[in-house]
Amino acid sequence: MDKNLPYIERDISWLAFNHRVLQEAKDPNVPLFERIKFLAIYSSNLGEFFAVRVAQHRNLLRVGKKTKRKLEIHPRQVLRQLLSIVNTQQEEFSRILEEEIIPDLKKHHIFLQRRLDLSKDQEKFVETYFMDHMLPYVQPVLLVKDKIRPFLANSELYLAVMMRTKGKPEGPLQYAIVKIPSDHLPRFIELPSVDGQYDIIMIDDIVRHSITWLFPGYEVLDTYSIKLNRDAELYIDDEYSGDLLQKIKNSLQRRNVGPASRLVYDRTMPSELLEYLQTVLELENFDLLPEGRYHNNFDFFKFPDFGMKQLKLMPLPPLEVPPIEKAPDIFEVMRQRDYLLHVPYHRFDSVVNFFKQASLDPSVTHIKIIQYRVGRESQIMESLIEAVKHGKQVSAFVEVKARFDEEANLNWGARLSEAGVKVHYSWPGLKVHSKLALVRRIENDQPVLYAYLSTGNFHEQTAKVYSDLGLFTTDQRMTSEISKVFSLLESKKLPENGFEHLLVGQFNLRSGLEELIRYEMEAAARGEKAEIILKMNSLQDPDMIELLYQASMQGVKISLIIRGICCLVPNVKKVSENISGISIVDRYLEHARIFVFHHSGEELMYLSSADWMTRNLSYRIETAFPIYDPTIKRTIMDLINLQLSDNVKARILDKNGKNKYVKHDGDVRIQSQLETYYYLKRLHEQEHVQLEISATERT
Repeated sequence: MDKNLPYIERDISWLAFNHRVLQEAKDPNVPLFERIKFLAIYSSNLGEFFAVRVAQHRNLLRVGKKTKRKLEIHPRQVLRQLLSIVNTQQEEFSRILEEEIIPDLKKHHIFLQRRLDLSKDQEKFVETYFMDHMLPYVQPVLLVKDKIRPFLANSELYLAVMMRTKGKPEGPLQYAIVKIPSDHLPRFIELPSVDGQYDIIMIDDIVRHSITWLFPGYEVLDTYSIKLNRDAELYIDDEYSGDLLQKIKNSLQRRNVGPASRLVYDRTMPSELLEYLQTVLELENFDLLPEGRYHNNFDFFKFPDFGMKQLKLMPLPPLEVPPIEKAPDIFEVMRQRDYLLHVPYHRFDSVVNFFKQASLDPSVTHIKIIQYRVGRESQIMESLIEAVKHGKQVSAFVEVKARFDEEANLNWGARLSEAGVKVHYSWPGLKVHSKLALVRRIENDQPVLYAYLSTGNFHEQTAKVYSDLGLFTTDQRMTSEISKVFSLLESKKLPENGFEHLLVGQFNLRSGLEELIRYEMEAAARGEKAEIILKMNSLQDPDMIELLYQASMQGVKISLIIRGICCLVPNVKKVSENISGISIVDRYLEHARIFVFHHSGEELMYLSSADWMTRNLSYRIETAFPIYDPTIKRTIMDLINLQLSDNVKARILDKNGKNKYVKHDGDVRIQSQLETYYYLKRLHEQEHVQLEISATERT
C-alpha cells in the first residue's frame, strides 16, 4: 500500500470500537442493567485484546531487541499509543461506574456496599461467609524478594497487601499476595438488608474485611487489587509436520502459564509497592496497566437484577421463519424457493430443524458441515450423531484453531468421531472459516442437494445475540459448488473447474472482489452510476483499502458499515471524498458481512463469512455467496438502508476515532436494530396471511 495514503493501525482502530461499547455504558437512554452489561462487554473485550494483540506487540518488541533488526512495525511506539488510549478509557470506565452507574443504582434502592459501610449485622454476615465459604481458597503468600516468586494464575484476582510486623511501627514494610476466589464463588454477594433496599458486596471487599485474620503477626496497612493476564496465543512450531492436534492440545495446557502480557493494578497503589511487584513478577514498564479499585469487570455480566425488568431492554421475541421453521417436511418447502434467516430477529430453530429432519429422513444419504464455533451443548451436533445411528454418512470439518474455542472443538471432534462421524481437522498454516452445511437426498432415484450458508456460526447460544444472515437454498448453481468446497476440505485436492458463483478463499475470493471493484471504477470512468456498499466486522487489508481509495478517486460512491476495525479513513480530501463510514453498536452484535455492487444496475449482492482482513482474504478458506432470489435481495437492501439511515446508534468513522453519533437534527429517530425487528415482523405477518390464503385456496 502507498505509504502516503491514510491508514489507521488496526489495534488503535479496535480500541476505538471498544470505546463505542463503553459509550453504550454511559448512554442515559440505555436501561440501567444494560449499561452494566456493556461495562462487562467492554472489560471482556479488553481482556482478550491484551491476551492476544498486546502480547503480540510485546513479543515483537522483544524480538526487535534480540535481533537488532529493523521492524516494519514500531512495537514500542504502538504499545505506547495503545496503553495511552487504554489508560484514558479505563479512567472513563471508572468514572462511569463510580459517578453514574452506582448513583443510578441507589435511585432504585440497590447499594453496592464497601466494607466500611456495613452495619453490625452485615459485618457478622460477611465474617461468617468468609469463614464458611472463602477461607480454603484465599491462599495467602508472604513475599520475600529474591526468594519467593508467587505464581499468579491467568486473569484471576488477587490483593496485594502492605503491612508491618506488629509492635514495630518504624519497621520495614512487608508485602503479601492473597487470592480473591471469584473462580469458585459469586462475585456479588447479597447482604441482609432492610425492607425495600437491596445491599450487595463484592467478594473482593469480603476478603479485605477479613484479611487481618490471615496475617495475625502483622498490622495490615492497606490492600490493592491486582490481576495478571498471560499471553493467550497458541504458538505452534512447524505446523507443517507432526501431529497438529497434539500440538494444539499441548499448547492449550501451556496457555494459562504463558508469559505475562499485563499486570492490572489499582491506580492508587503506592509506587514502592508497584515497583516491588514489578521486580518480584519480572515485569517491564509496558506490562503495567492502572485501573480502578476492581478488576475482571466482565463479572458484571452476573450482576443481580432483583427481578427489575423495567431496568432492562424491552424484549424482542424472536420471530418464526414461516413456513420453514415448523415444516413437517423442510425439504419440500426448500424446493419451492430460497429462504432468508436473520438471527437473532428470527429464531435459530429453523437451522436446528434442518439438521434434525436430515438426521431422521430415510431419503437423506449424506450430511456435511463446517464447525468453526459451536456451543458446548448443541442440538445440531447431537443431530449429526443421531444421523450416524440412522445410517447416514456424516462428515464434519472441525477447525481446531478457532481462538478460545480450541478445547471445545477438540472435545466435539472426539465425540463426533467416536459416534462414527467422519471428522476432518484443520489444515496446517490455514484456517477454515466458511459457514456451510450440505445435505444430499435421493428423490426419484436422483440425488438432490440442500444447503444452508451463513455469515455466522452453527452456535445456538451466540445466535441469540449475534446478528447474522443465513440462506436455505437448493439452487444448483450454489449447491454444486458447495459440494466442491467440501470435497476440497475432505481430500485436500484442488477442484478442477474452480468456482463460478461462489467466491472462495484461496481461490477467487480476493481476485473476485477486486474485479467487482474495478468494474465500478470503469463504470465511473465512463460517467455511469458506480456504487459499492460494504458491511462487515473489520476492514484492514492494505491492498483492498488502497483499491477502495482508487475507486473513490475515480468517482465510485462507497458506503461502509463497519462494526469493529476500520483502517480506512473516510472523507479525506482528494483520497476518500466519496467514501462514508459508520459503525453501529446496539443490543445485538453486528456480525453479518454484505457486499453490494451496482454493476450497471444489475446489483450484485454477496453474503460472506469473510471480513476484509489480510488473514481472511489470504490465509483462510472463506466463502462469499451470491443472492439470486430477487425478493430476498430486496429484503436485504431494505435492511441495509435501515442501517445507513440509523441516527441513534450509528457513529461516524473518522481518522480521530472520536465516535461521534450521527445526528438526527429533529428528524425521525431511526434505531436500525429496532426498525429491523419490526420490518421483519411485518414480513412475518404478511407471510402468515399468504400461507392462510394459500391453504384456503387449496381447500
